[in-house]
Amino acid sequence: MTPIQSTALVTVAAIVLFTWNRLPVVVVAIGAALALWATGVVTLDQAFAGFGDRAALFVASLFIVSAALERTGITAWAGQYLIAKAGTEGLTRLLVIIMVAAGCLSALISGSGAVAALMPVAVMAAVRLRQSPAQLLMPLAFASHAGANLLLTGAPKNILVSEALEDAGLPGFAFAEFALVGLPLLVGTIAIILLLGKRLLPQQSSARLPADFSRHAQTLVEHYGLSDGVFRLRVRSTSTYVGIPPDEIDVGSAGRLNLMAVQAGETRTPLRAPAVSEGDYLLVRGDAEAIATLAADKHLALREEGAQPGLFSRRSGLAEVVIPPRSALIGRALFPGMVTDSGDLVVLAVQRAGVDVEPGETLLAGDTMLLEGTWEALDLRLDDPDVLVVNSPDLVRRQAVPMGAGAGVTLAVLASLVAMLATGILPPAVAGLICAGALILAGIMTVEQAYRAINWTTVILIAAMMPLSTAMVQSGAAKVVADQLVTLTGGAGPFVFLGGLFVLTASLGQVMSNTATTMLVIPIAMAAAAGLGVSPRPVLMSLCIAGSASFLTPIATATNMMVMGPGGYSFTSYWKLGAPLMLWFFVMAVFYVPLVWRF
Repeated sequence: MTPIQSTALVTVAAIVLFTWNRLPVVVVAIGAALALWATGVVTLDQAFAGFGDRAALFVASLFIVSAALERTGITAWAGQYLIAKAGTEGLTRLLVIIMVAAGCLSALISGSGAVAALMPVAVMAAVRLRQSPAQLLMPLAFASHAGANLLLTGAPKNILVSEALEDAGLPGFAFAEFALVGLPLLVGTIAIILLLGKRLLPQQSSARLPADFSRHAQTLVEHYGLSDGVFRLRVRSTSTYVGIPPDEIDVGSAGRLNLMAVQAGETRTPLRAPAVSEGDYLLVRGDAEAIATLAADKHLALREEGAQPGLFSRRSGLAEVVIPPRSALIGRALFPGMVTDSGDLVVLAVQRAGVDVEPGETLLAGDTMLLEGTWEALDLRLDDPDVLVVNSPDLVRRQAVPMGAGAGVTLAVLASLVAMLATGILPPAVAGLICAGALILAGIMTVEQAYRAINWTTVILIAAMMPLSTAMVQSGAAKVVADQLVTLTGGAGPFVFLGGLFVLTASLGQVMSNTATTMLVIPIAMAAAAGLGVSPRPVLMSLCIAGSASFLTPIATATNMMVMGPGGYSFTSYWKLGAPLMLWFFVMAVFYVPLVWRF
């Protein structure tokens, strides 16, 4: 069997198995790479070269940046902003905002970077609007394909076709010249998705969705009967509490107020100093009117932070725990206001079967407690076999505390990444790895958290499918197909040739990277333009658009693969919405482009 035949057989088998959807996609992808090696089409080094490829490393680093955006509350803030902008229009307006943002970002940075920045925001917005992320993530990826045609920096293929003109002694495409076709492409893409997306995209996602903790503070307040509220009051320099031992503080108000804890101003942990100082905090439970009176009389500053005053802030929060069987806490008496043995958490409430446990009663298995403390203390102390955490403090913080600790650093890192990608000062993989490393060094993410943030299915899929692209070029299979195209369409006029060129390029682009496809087809397109006696400018611009029409399979582009897992898509999910978009790109490439760039 010749290398061309072997490549064709492996390609067809891989597509069939992907469509069958009975085997994990990574198994099929790795199997295809091994089959190409076994048949001698690629060497062993080429079969595994994708695992060290720049594209795979870049995508992996983007997952880390994306996780940092979520971890620091930037995603929560952006999600709230988008939902506020969406208003009563809900999903439709949100779709427009996300697709416009993806298109504009893709014009400046790579489509992968744009999707990485917007994907967690889209998921969060979908959860809060009670919509399936499957309705948002594929439109996000497809809008990035269209936006890549807005500017010269949108994609490497744009630069390749411009350089091909310059190599032929002609002026290259200007920086913003692509917008003449890119803008209507993006507008049409948005219109088609709005018109057909709801019917052609999955209504339900098989992906596991994050819980919505945006109103978690209010939920806990209602569940534990803290209807009066828990407030954190800062001690001013003029307060009469300054210099008083913590256990001698009296909040008075005839029982309307209850002092839960006195916390150090720097750490928010229970105060260990012998006396209260300026900047320390009082955690007080009671009604708002009595709290306001206390704050005025005792010169205390009432600071409303987060969803519930004093409960959720950038530095501290709440956690709900259950006492499991055989816990060392069983038989101990814990009551509201008590400080835990670690000295950095405060018990706000203790319940049994939804009813408050009376002070002095000992704990039983199944009792629940509400604890307050710094986020760091909650993360550290609740990793304990004596308690079961109901909702991870880390997950709660990500959603309930917009623009939390580390948000400024993360935004600076993201801005640096965008600048490096837009200017091309560093290769994308280097820029991505530098930014991921900066987030780890800044303490935003630990190494273990960075590992967990990477969607390894996507990375392995990208790496394992690269040998197929290599085989298509190296075996000569792609060139044979291209030569047949010129033979079949060359004598039928330029419009027919453009149609054939689009079909060839878009077809190859479903299994090869659009950069590799463009590099392969450029010489054929230039030769055909010379043979037809037409300007190569419309031919190359049409080729560029066809290179973006990678809609039919998840393996077509890294952006398609990035949304596959979070969106819960199958291999066959893509062609349903991808087909009408492919038709729109065909119309633009074959009939619109010659109107702007004359033959």
